[in-house]
Amino acid sequence: MAQPAFDSAYARLPDRFFARVTPTPVKAPRLIRVNAPLATELGIDPDWLASDEGVAVLAGNRVPDTATPIATAYAGHQFGGFVPQLGDGRAILLGEVIDRGGTRRDVQLKGAGPTPYSRRGDGRAALGPVLREYLVSEAMQALGIPTTRALAAVTTGERVIRETMLPGAVLTRVASSHIRVGTFQFFASRGDVEGVRTLADHVIARHYPHAAEAERPRLALLEAVVRAQAELIARWLLVGFVHGVMNTDNTSVAGETIDYGPCAFLDEYNPQAAFSAIDMYGRYAYANQPAIAQWNLTRLAECLLPLLGDDADAAAADAIQALEAFGPAFERAYQGGLRRKLGLFTEREGDAALAEDLLTAMAANLADFTLTFRRLSEAAADEAADAEVRSLFNDPAAYDAWAPRWRQRLGEEPVDAAARREAMLAVNPAFIPRNHRIEAVIRAAVDRDDFAPFEELLTVLAKPYDSQPAYAHYMEPPAAHERVAQTFCGT
Repeated sequence: MAQPAFDSAYARLPDRFFARVTPTPVKAPRLIRVNAPLATELGIDPDWLASDEGVAVLAGNRVPDTATPIATAYAGHQFGGFVPQLGDGRAILLGEVIDRGGTRRDVQLKGAGPTPYSRRGDGRAALGPVLREYLVSEAMQALGIPTTRALAAVTTGERVIRETMLPGAVLTRVASSHIRVGTFQFFASRGDVEGVRTLADHVIARHYPHAAEAERPRLALLEAVVRAQAELIARWLLVGFVHGVMNTDNTSVAGETIDYGPCAFLDEYNPQAAFSAIDMYGRYAYANQPAIAQWNLTRLAECLLPLLGDDADAAAADAIQALEAFGPAFERAYQGGLRRKLGLFTEREGDAALAEDLLTAMAANLADFTLTFRRLSEAAADEAADAEVRSLFNDPAAYDAWAPRWRQRLGEEPVDAAARREAMLAVNPAFIPRNHRIEAVIRAAVDRDDFAPFEELLTVLAKPYDSQPAYAHYMEPPAAHERVAQTFCGT
């Protein structure tokens, strides 16, 4: 275990899939943090990463001998409008490593300088968005949601110009891959069927090898991506996550959460919540995410149509059938997750209505999403804890009207109260990366060069399902003056 040993399969694809680039060195890199457990998992010595040589690599000032740095090409629908060429404008893929479990993982520098796809941008990242992605991606990992990971973050000793001058930073991101729906669109929009075929076969080999054994591997690929996205979006909703920019170029075919920009978590439950400053019409609001995911997958299906058979009508029918599986797969994952959040271990008629009635009451009474379910975990074992749940509702009578139905349903379960409580605590987090907490971390780092709040919040978020009494204040919703109504991409 030492320096990364890169083996870059994507860089062995045809040249039109990417541009060969070199990171642009920065003035004075300084380490913020190395994710030591992740480094170990990747077979990289975390002490080496924290050394001067390692920090030089993390900042883009040095390229490891085995790396093949590239910027990948992709297109994408952004808020419904198609852009035929996007690509990695400020991210450079150093290469791939084989982790200790035998899985191939991308290692990418985000904010490492301009590429041919930068579209007049500076290719840099500001410190705030780097800290946000580090915090939220690692929180998602701890919550059990497929996600890209943060391996390290460094400051650059340079300033970037956004609305104002801000300290620069580079995030080292790890992913199963950075292949997107938009990557397929890049080739399909050019009529490059061979490019789509090459990409599809690469994705099958890397992410869905079982599809290679199917009678029709490319159709099996589409079906697998549909299932992965359906389950991913269900998991988002179950923790109150709002991605913010669900463009096709931000939709990973590996089924991971990728590209944390103006993302946010719900405080009070509001199905129409949209935090992104650029999502002016709520296209990517919390409750819209399943439909948008299916829309994005339809764009993937369009790209794959030429590979699904010579009969265009039959190919379209097969693609439609694959896409129609999204709804049932999402509902299975989402409703199953809601049952677990409510302490239900068996499936019975009326469960979906029971959950929906609670959510409706929460929305009408501005009840905090995370705290309501966390406190229900205690109330499921002790009716005296109802007081803590009902206090979250503007009109506690709304909870009082719902709770007897819930208790009646719990009585039909073959599980004792103590086991139910433990099972509910394991799926209802106490801690999420609340928007006001992230903002406080960013302000401390940007304004005062103080990373202690960042470290403390990371510590809390690493154990989201534990009670952590010493950090109980991190559970609390924001005060009125702390509320964050808008989040920003930071690009």
